[in-house]
Amino acid sequence: MSGQIPDDHDIPWAMQLVVYRDRQSPARQVDVAETAARAVVALLADPRSAPDGPWYPAVKHWRDARIRKLVRRADGKRWTDVQELDGVTVTQAGSGEFGDAAVRAFVPGPVKPLPKELNKLQVSGTTFPDDGASNVTDAKVTVEVRPGLEMTSGKLAAQCAHAAQLAWEAMSEAEREQWRADDFRVRVDEPREAEWAAATRPVAVVDAGLTELDGPTETTRAWW
Repeated sequence: MSGQIPDDHDIPWAMQLVVYRDRQSPARQVDVAETAARAVVALLADPRSAPDGPWYPAVKHWRDARIRKLVRRADGKRWTDVQELDGVTVTQAGSGEFGDAAVRAFVPGPVKPLPKELNKLQVSGTTFPDDGASNVTDAKVTVEVRPGLEMTSGKLAAQCAHAAQLAWEAMSEAEREQWRADDFRVRVDEPREAEWAAATRPVAVVDAGLTELDGPTETTRAWW
């Protein structure tokens, strides 16, 4: 990451996430959401994001404001091109006829101007097959999605990534190392209405309602 980090937040910053889309064998929505969560935590846990690392000023500037995340999709050469930008790619095995999920999380930066490799990619309409529950078992972290919400796959991925990030930030060092040893695996669940209403979890995400949701809405929670 190069360039001067501003002292204020007049220009919004975001962490860009790019999801690989295989047109012939797309990944399932739940696998994409879990992989996005893992990619974000992998970037935050990367030594380059530590206080003495080259990514730290950008990560800190972004974290001091809203932890905004924007999810885009790419395939073919466009997916290959974005691998050259600073970030971390995580892949997760698919299920049955569905393809593997792959997400690259990028070092945060201003929403405009974007590197040309990212600017070419679409944000709207990022949708993957909503087919079945998670195959992940015995994960260190579980992210719960509020039942009944209607979100695109991209929005869901961002909300799950928010929850995973807040979990990482709330953990002790020992818990972080346990999660790191498990490759930051996450299980994404959608509990029943009664279970959601009754549960209390260590972290919760409240979306501001600026895009797909109407008004501030609690979207996801995480526990470990």
